[in-house]
Amino acid sequence: MGQASISENMAHRASAFSKPTVAVLGSHSALDICSGSRKHGLPNLVVCQLGRDKLYSKNYKVHPAGGAGSGSDTTFGCVEDVLVLDKFSDIVKKPAQDALFKRQAIFVPHRSFSVYVGYDRIEKEFEVPIFGNRWLLRAEERNTPKNQHYLLQKAGVRVPKTYAKPEDIDSLCIIKAPEAQRSYERAFFFASNYEEYRKESQRLLDSGIISPEGLKGALIEEFVLGAQFNFNFFLSPLSGELELIGIDTRRQTNLDGVLRLPAREQLKLPASVRINNIETGHIACTLRESLLEQVFEVGEKFVKAVQKEYSPGPIGPFALQGAIAPAEKGEEILIFDVSFRVPGSPGTRFTPYPAYLYGQSVSVGERIAMEIKEAQKQKRLGDIVT
Repeated sequence: MGQASISENMAHRASAFSKPTVAVLGSHSALDICSGSRKHGLPNLVVCQLGRDKLYSKNYKVHPAGGAGSGSDTTFGCVEDVLVLDKFSDIVKKPAQDALFKRQAIFVPHRSFSVYVGYDRIEKEFEVPIFGNRWLLRAEERNTPKNQHYLLQKAGVRVPKTYAKPEDIDSLCIIKAPEAQRSYERAFFFASNYEEYRKESQRLLDSGIISPEGLKGALIEEFVLGAQFNFNFFLSPLSGELELIGIDTRRQTNLDGVLRLPAREQLKLPASVRINNIETGHIACTLRESLLEQVFEVGEKFVKAVQKEYSPGPIGPFALQGAIAPAEKGEEILIFDVSFRVPGSPGTRFTPYPAYLYGQSVSVGERIAMEIKEAQKQKRLGDIVT
């Protein structure tokens, strides 16, 4: 079945829903999505992996404030229902999909869903309507045709300079290679010339952190000396409007620990200490207001390019990760990474941008619930799923 047929089938299925359930894999942003759906009166369901379900089946499961049998009308928690599977990837098996069909599930994808289930199975085997464009999830990967870098260039968005081969390195670069054991995570290292590249890459190869195959396909990218931000957008198919849901920056281990050391102490670190950029959290932040128009311009150009290449284009949340660097006239935005789904930063609700639109704080999870409810009201659920 082709993309058009699958999308049409999902749209037809969702259009028949009388009481949709917001469903999500139990990882990444599930609590934010459940909190948002519950606030707007939509039932929710978290699909968990055995041994990784306690957060959802106990800590944040909806229960009476005074405990079971208390008679209290007040409740704690946000997760209403849990489906526990042996493995996350079992979500594509018939029993799991049947359970989701029974609940009239609209499934909200995030990065863990892509990692644990896989793009082929999401595109070809997962028959549950997905909130968003399922074909765009794969475009996050650098080794796929028409990937995020291709789309950024098509949009005319400023991106860092890239190098075809390490021998061409002539400035400070960041090299992004997949880890040998966890290919969905990247092992970053820095080099200002080919000799530095050769020495550092060999050290990572010898330690088993990266593989020869991973290094061969690694992205060699100019390191942008600027303030880094994640711009979290939401595109509504119902209104056609692009919204800025919030801005954040990342906390990374062990990079954050190293950066907290004075330069003298950094120089004392043993050579065996490898700088690790694994994302562990986010910090909500704001941007100088005179730069916001440029943020929207970048987002709007990107949306148009994606709509041409991946019809119907972005649906719901996506994020552009980049930096603001000095330019000849003021500052400019460079984008070096894209998330085509829930970005995974629930703290963005505490930035002022949603309140400028809605008069109150709105999380990404809540904004998704608002879109589903409005689509149901307009009888357009088929327009927000693929």
